Amino acid sequence: MVIGTAWLFDAADVALLSFIMPLIKKEWFLNDNQIGLVSSITTVGMMVGAILFGYLADKFGKKNIIIITLLIFSISNLVLALTTNVSQFMLVRFITGIGLGGELPVATTIIADSFSGHKRSKMLILVDSFWAIGWIVASLLAFLFMPIYGWRFTVIVTSVMALYTLVIRRHLPAQTNIKNEKLNLRIALSQIWAKDFRRATICLSLLWFIIMFTYYGMFLWLPSVLIKRGFSVVHSFGYTLLMSFAQLPGYFLAAYLMGKLTRKKVLEIYLVGTIIGAFLFGTAQNTFLVVFSSCLLSFFTLGAWGILIALTPTQYPIEIRGVGIGFTQSIGRIGATIGPYLIGFSLSINLSIATIFFYFVGSLILGIIILIFGMVDKDQKDSLVLE
Repeated sequence: MVIGTAWLFDAADVALLSFIMPLIKKEWFLNDNQIGLVSSITTVGMMVGAILFGYLADKFGKKNIIIITLLIFSISNLVLALTTNVSQFMLVRFITGIGLGGELPVATTIIADSFSGHKRSKMLILVDSFWAIGWIVASLLAFLFMPIYGWRFTVIVTSVMALYTLVIRRHLPAQTNIKNEKLNLRIALSQIWAKDFRRATICLSLLWFIIMFTYYGMFLWLPSVLIKRGFSVVHSFGYTLLMSFAQLPGYFLAAYLMGKLTRKKVLEIYLVGTIIGAFLFGTAQNTFLVVFSSCLLSFFTLGAWGILIALTPTQYPIEIRGVGIGFTQSIGRIGATIGPYLIGFSLSINLSIATIFFYFVGSLILGIIILIFGMVDKDQKDSLVLE
């Protein structure tokens, strides 16, 4: 619950940005290019934060570092309310992204270090389910609070999450502060590319790239396509809430299947489900199919994200686990940056929706191939089949 709530704050911050961007576009007369940069600068910060704080967590202890990451993006939100132009806004969002990107791998390592076997996989997926709750909180703030008080006061309200660090300081166990002060970043990075971990690092990096490329590409751009086709429902409060709630059973089913099937098999099922959801979402011709396929896509895409979070930390020993998670997720953030820009560019040169969907379907098929033939699940206690 302690780590899950921190995860919730992270998700709420990311979600709120998507609601704030249309407001600053109007307030500061920004063009689509500038809005694209605002969106991507947080992701760039998250790439930096994932590697940096993943390493620092291994070196100075997870409990210390997760408190620092929470403080960084909480205080940054306070400063964000004082920005007066897009340049200041982007600088603050870059710093915010460093904190956000650092918090996720550190939180993951804390859970991975605290449990083992099937329970570890279940707990990692359940912690990730707090992401959906964070989106629900952000939706409530955006639709009920922000129209009355404005985006600046809303982000000030979210900055009170800094106080939550007191809860973390008190309730996280002492073993989360195990330190390895002799650890060197260059050596740690070389270790995850050593013979024993090279295969896992390559496969996990590619899988994170594909998952984030698909998620951010679809969820940021395709609603705009549907709006142009007359489905205004995708910008409604009810639709946003429904999409967020649809994520929860996806997480819960994945957690239930841990121990019933191998993690690789469950992830394969969820990637296939994502392909089906993406196809239905892009070809929907009526409101019912738009809503249904959106829920399906939300169910499988975020569930696959949770399963990959359960799979990643078990591929590395505890001494370099933070670096391993941080590095592979930072590669994924490249996909999160490329995805929306590639879709936007494709739409600007009038490529068909079918062609754009080939990006997603093709990448997801590649992900399934990498998972089946490349990924080896090293956590034998957490698998029904010893590979």
